[in-house]
Amino acid sequence: MKKSRLVVFVITVLTILTLIVTCTPSVRKNMKLGLDLQGGFEILYEVSPLEGKKLPSMTAVAKSVEKRVDVLGVNEPEITVEGDNRIRVQLAGVKNADQARRVISSTANLTFRDVNDNLLMDSTVLQEGGASVMYDNYGKPIVSLKLSDQKKFYEVTQKVSQMGSGNNLMVAWLDFDPDTDSYAKEKEQKNPKFISAATVSEGINSTSAQISGSFTKEEATELKDLINSGSLPVKMSEKYSNAVTADYGINAFSETMLAGGIGIALIMLFMILYYRLPGLISAVTLATYVFIVFLIYNAMGAVFTLSGIAALVLGVGMAADSNILTFERIKDALYSGRSVKTAFYEGSSKSFITIFDAQVTTFICALILYMMGTGSVKGFATMLIVSTISTIILIVFVTKFLLSLLVGSGWLNDKLSWFGVKKAHVPDVSKGQERFYFGFFKNFDFVKNAKFFIIASVTVLVIGVGCMTFQGMKGNGILNWGIDFTSGTKLTVQSDTAISKDKLNDQLKRLGINASSIKINGEKDNVANVFVKDAIDEQKMDTVKAGLKKTYQHDVNDNVVTPVIGQELVRSAILISILAWIGVLIYISIRFKWDYAISGIVGLIHDVFFVLAACAIFRLEVNTEIIAVLLTVIGYSINNSIVVFDRIRDEMKGRKLATTSKEEYREIVNEALQRTATRSILSTLTTILPVVCLLFFGSSAIRIFCLALFIGIACGAGSSLFVAAQLWYQIRIHQDPKKHVKKKHKKKKDELEEMIIPGMNDY
Repeated sequence: MKKSRLVVFVITVLTILTLIVTCTPSVRKNMKLGLDLQGGFEILYEVSPLEGKKLPSMTAVAKSVEKRVDVLGVNEPEITVEGDNRIRVQLAGVKNADQARRVISSTANLTFRDVNDNLLMDSTVLQEGGASVMYDNYGKPIVSLKLSDQKKFYEVTQKVSQMGSGNNLMVAWLDFDPDTDSYAKEKEQKNPKFISAATVSEGINSTSAQISGSFTKEEATELKDLINSGSLPVKMSEKYSNAVTADYGINAFSETMLAGGIGIALIMLFMILYYRLPGLISAVTLATYVFIVFLIYNAMGAVFTLSGIAALVLGVGMAADSNILTFERIKDALYSGRSVKTAFYEGSSKSFITIFDAQVTTFICALILYMMGTGSVKGFATMLIVSTISTIILIVFVTKFLLSLLVGSGWLNDKLSWFGVKKAHVPDVSKGQERFYFGFFKNFDFVKNAKFFIIASVTVLVIGVGCMTFQGMKGNGILNWGIDFTSGTKLTVQSDTAISKDKLNDQLKRLGINASSIKINGEKDNVANVFVKDAIDEQKMDTVKAGLKKTYQHDVNDNVVTPVIGQELVRSAILISILAWIGVLIYISIRFKWDYAISGIVGLIHDVFFVLAACAIFRLEVNTEIIAVLLTVIGYSINNSIVVFDRIRDEMKGRKLATTSKEEYREIVNEALQRTATRSILSTLTTILPVVCLLFFGSSAIRIFCLALFIGIACGAGSSLFVAAQLWYQIRIHQDPKKHVKKKHKKKKDELEEMIIPGMNDY
C-alpha cells in the first residue's frame, strides 16, 4: 500500500476545506446582489429626439444618464444600450425608486418664460455645475444659480419688469411641454408644475440668480443636482419598469439562501449514504464547486439574482449527476468482476465523454438564453453557463484526482463495500464466473412498458389542450399569461397581517385602479399580487403606491410592461425555443447520428409541451422565467437522452451485429435502459431535491418557477427512457433492413480487421 498517496489525499482535502471555511466570509461580503435580492429599480427607456432635433448617439445618451445616476449615490449601477434607441437602467440598492425615476427620465431642460409661456431664456445663461442649495432669511432652502451671460440675464429681466403689474413674472420651468403645460392652467393648481414664478420689478444685474419656492431641502437638492447634471437632449419614454422594495429583496435573499443550503446539504448527505467513500469525495468537490462558482462570480463582477441562485442550486444537482454517472460506471465495472483500479479508470474514461456531451448541450441552451434573454432570465443563464464550465473542469477532474489517490494507494483493493457494492454481487473471474448481477431493473421490459408512460403523457397533454380550449372560450387566454407577455402592471403589496382581497380591491377602486385579478399568498396570507391590464403611468403610480403604503405600512413593488415590450417578449420566447432545438439537433447529429438527433428532439418537444400543458391545468403564470424553465428542461432532458444514447451505442459496439432484427434492437434498447435507469432515477433525485427545497422554503417570488421546473425535470427523466429511446427503436426497426446487413465473407488469413471509429462505423 502506498501511504504517500493517502497522505496527499488527506492534505488536499483538509486544504480545500480550510480554504472554504476561512474565505467564505470575505466571499459573502463581496457578493454583488441584484435588485431582486436587496431592493432596487429597473427601467427600460425608449429614446426619441426632442422636437426639431436629431437623435444623438446612444453612447452619449448613456453617459448623460450615468451623470444623473451618480447624483443618486447608487454603487455600481448597470446602464446598457439595447438596440438603436433603448437604454436599460438597473439600480440595485436604490432607496427611493420614485426619486430615481424622476431624476433619470427628466430632460432637466431649465427654461424661463413669461406668463404667456413665451420663451425668455434657457439654461445657456447659466454656468455649468454652478447650481447650489442656499437658505433665505427665513431659513427656507433656495437654489442659487451662477450666471455665465450676465448681460443677457439683465436684458431679459429688464424687459419682464416693464410688462406691467400681474404680467411682470418670470416663470421657471423644468421640462416645459408646449402641448400640455401652461402658466395659466398650472397657477390654479395646489402643486403647479412650474418651479417658481418670481415678480421682477427691475432689471437684475448680478453674477447669480435664485430660484425660490415651497421647497423641502430634499427637493431643492434634487433640483440642484438635475441642473448641474445638464439637460438630456432627448425624450425618454418608459417601456418597462420593475421596482422591488428593500425589505422584500432581503427576505427573498434569506429565504432562498436557506432553501438552497438545505437542498445542497441533502444532496451531499444522499451521495455519502448511497455511494459511501466516492460519495464523501463528491460532497467535498460539490462544496468546492459552490465556493469556486461564487469566486468566479465575484471575479467577473457579476450580479447575484434570485433566479441566478436558483440556477446555482440546480447546477449543484446537475454537477452531482456528473459524479453519479462516473460512480455508476465504476460500479458497473466492479459488478463485471474488474479490479478496483481497473474499474476506476474504465468508469472514469467511459463517463467523461458522456458528461462532456451533456454539459455542452446545457451550455448551448444557457448561451442562447443569455444572448436572447433580459433581466432575471439573463441572470439565470449567466449562472448556468458558469455552472456548466465549472462542472466539466472542477467536478470531473477534482473528483477523479481525489479518487485516484485512494485507488492508487491500494487501500481500497478489497473494500468493495466502500463503493456501495456488495461482494456477493461480484463474480469470481478467477473461477470463470461471469457477471450475474445487473441491478434492480434487470428483468424490466422498458420497450413493452413504454406504452404506460406514453398513455399517461398523452392524457396530460389532452387535458392540457382541453383546459387551454376551455379558458380560451371563456376569454381568459389559453394560458395564464403574465404581464411580461400581455403587458400591464403588477403590484406586490405586503402587510404584517393577513390581507383581505375585498378590502384591497375596494381601496384600489377608490384610487382609480381596476384590478383584473388579485392573488393572495405568503405564509400568513400577507402578500398580495395585483394585476392590472393597463400600464399605469408614473404620476398615477405614485398616488397608488402612496395610498397603499399608508394602509399596509410597507412600500409597494411595481412592475410595468407596455404592449410593445410584451409583443417583443413573445417573439423572443418563440425564437429562443426554436434556436435551442436547432442547436441541440446540430450537436447530437455531429456527435451521434441523425436518428439519435431526431429522437432526442422529439423528446424535447414532448417535454416543452408537457410543461405548458401543466401550466394550463394548474393555471400557472407564464412569464419570461417560464422560458428559462423550458430551456433548462431542454438542457436537462437532452442530458439524460445523451446518457441513454451513449449506452445504446455501447451495446451496439459490443454485439457487432450481423443482422438488424427487431428482436435484437429490442434487446439492445432494453439492456441499455436497464443499465441507465438507476442512474436516471438518482440523477433526477439529486436535481429535484434542491428544487423541492426552493419550492417549499424559498422565496414566493420563484415558487411558480420552481414548480414548473420540478414538473419539467421529472418529465424529462421519463421521456429520455420512454420517448427518445423508444422512438430511436422504432426508427431503426422500420428502416430498410438491407441497409444494415453486413455481408459475410470468408476472411483471408492475412486480411486486416476493420478499424472501428466512434460515430462513423460503430453501429
